[in-house]
Formats: sequence, structure tokens, C-alpha cells
Amino acid sequence: MPKTHLTTMVMLTDEKTGCALVQDRVKSWKGWSFPGGHVEPNESFVGCAVREMREETGLEVRNLKPCGVVHWLNKRTFDRYVVFLYKSCDFSGELTPECDEGRNCWMPLEALIATPSENSTPKYLPMFLEDRFSEVFCAWCGDEPRKFVYK
Repeated sequence: MPKTHLTTMVMLTDEKTGCALVQDRVKSWKGWSFPGGHVEPNESFVGCAVREMREETGLEVRNLKPCGVVHWLNKRTFDRYVVFLYKSCDFSGELTPECDEGRNCWMPLEALIATPSENSTPKYLPMFLEDRFSEVFCAWCGDEPRKFVYK
């Protein structure tokens, strides 16, 4: 029976500095990412995004705006991994510099855009920064190259 994994990811920006909050991930996969995580039973997607931000960064985020969905499909098992994307610039609290997922830091958007994106969030940036996409879809099998289709 195929499994579906529901997760969230939040791009939090600081309007004063023009920086985005990123994680240098070390758990489950490595690379730059925005904070987020798995949706718990009986939890809304927005509730998950707010909780994950608090747990991973120490920050309270508000006024989340939906940015679309990243949808991975394993063509062999038909398992699905779905990431609901949000963004906000409304937050309070003190940043926790590190969590189980990795190191948290503020990064200029230009630097994040220039980061190699093989295993990191920059490949999703069009979803957060442009209003012309609603979904990124990637179907893969084994070690074949992964092709992202923006819709």
C-alpha cells in the first residue's frame, strides 16, 4: 500500500535586512532548507508550519501566505511526499542558532539564489518568489536524474 507523507516548509524573511531564515540541514538529508516538518495527526497544515517554526527556530510566525505545493512521487512504490509551502515576514522571538535538523541562520536572498541546488531549497525558490506557479512535481525511480516540473 503506497504511503503519503504530508509536510510543511516556511520561507521567513526579515524585511529590515532582506534576509531569509535558512537551515543548514544535517538530518535525513543535507543542504540548505527552510524550516518545516511533518504534519501530526489531527493537525492543520498552517498549525504544523507554526509549530515546526517554533520547535526548530524558537520564533513565533504569523500571517502565513500559501505559496504552493511540492509533490514527489516514487514511481516504483507510488509513495508520495507532499510539502505545503508558506511564507511570512511576520515573526517575533529570538532565533535558536541550532536544532536537531541543523544550524539556523539568516542569509541574503541573493546568496541563497546563488547556492547550488542539487539537494537544497533554491530549486523551490520560484514557488516562494514568483506568483506564476502553484505546484512543483517530481516523479523518480531509483538513481535516475530528478526532473522538476513547475505548474
